[in-house]
Amino acid sequence: MVPKFIMANGNLVRVLIHTDVTKYLSFKAVDGSYVFNKGKVHKVPATDMEALKSPLMGLFEKRRARKFIIYVQDYLENDPKTHEGLDLTRVTTRELIAKFGLDDNTVDFIGHAFALHRDDRYLHEPALDTVKRMKLYSESFARFQGGSPYIYPLYGLGELPQAFARLSAVYGGTYMLSKPGCKVEFNEEGKACGVTSEGETARCKKVVCDPSYLPNKVRKVGRVARAICIMSHPIPNTNDSHSVQVILPQKQLGRKSDMYLFCCSYSHNVAPKGKFIAFVSTEAETNHPEMELKPGIDLLGPVDEIFFDTYDRLEPVNEHSLDNCFISTSYDATTHFESTVSDVLDMYTKITGKALDLSVDLSGASAADDV
Repeated sequence: MVPKFIMANGNLVRVLIHTDVTKYLSFKAVDGSYVFNKGKVHKVPATDMEALKSPLMGLFEKRRARKFIIYVQDYLENDPKTHEGLDLTRVTTRELIAKFGLDDNTVDFIGHAFALHRDDRYLHEPALDTVKRMKLYSESFARFQGGSPYIYPLYGLGELPQAFARLSAVYGGTYMLSKPGCKVEFNEEGKACGVTSEGETARCKKVVCDPSYLPNKVRKVGRVARAICIMSHPIPNTNDSHSVQVILPQKQLGRKSDMYLFCCSYSHNVAPKGKFIAFVSTEAETNHPEMELKPGIDLLGPVDEIFFDTYDRLEPVNEHSLDNCFISTSYDATTHFESTVSDVLDMYTKITGKALDLSVDLSGASAADDV
């Protein structure tokens, strides 16, 4: 029920390989990555050659975009020869893009569908982050030669906690499942010392949880609105993709934040044969999610069944060194895990006092057998 794909070269894959949890998982490449532009759905060009073929741009703009994509692909942070005299820690993204003469339309899909920014603040920030994001997208795209930079576990994301539970058990971890009403216990110093459920208390030194367990230690920072749709066909105009992401940039919809379509199907074993599950998600800007999500729902074609859901986005406000509580932030509306993983890695560092070394051999995770 969390509509997120995994970036093939991203940090989640590095975490999965680092922990060796990949031995319990099977992945399959995601068929397509698309962007909504001027009322139509287009494939996101991920390489300089794709940029030349893309109907998103006119002939001269294609050449300019190709030059920019080649600059990004060749850019190496530690090699000043590749910088073309630009210090990307100082130059803003808007200034970098201006150097290549790209128009607003191109900037829109590059920023939101390629660099995967959620709003337009990035234009006024140092360009290095955007260049790194674009490189991640391109490298992920190249990993499995599929139609997108994403992979997804067979049988869905429920496999991730299951795989980690197995790994934890190997190292002596104990799981107590389906425990209702878990209450965190605190000692007289205000430090977490246990968790109680059904009259039993498990004692501990640290509690790691999501915001729902400690509502008085979190604050609301937004709301996610989403539609969950069951369909009998792929999303139209996505080349019959059985798994796909479509990004609707904010500007295209006259909104403050992007909208995301996520679709998966029986090809990833998450639905019966012939069925497709689509999610339309966005940061809620009004109290009428059905109306807000309409532009995304309209792209789906006939829907068998639709459900609407909104939830608050919460983030911790506690001081973990005082209460020994380590609380994650809520899932955002994006259709990939990059923002979630940085939160998890941050929590890991707070809990253990050290940073996780993610320089791993990425060939350890292969979706190739399944692609």
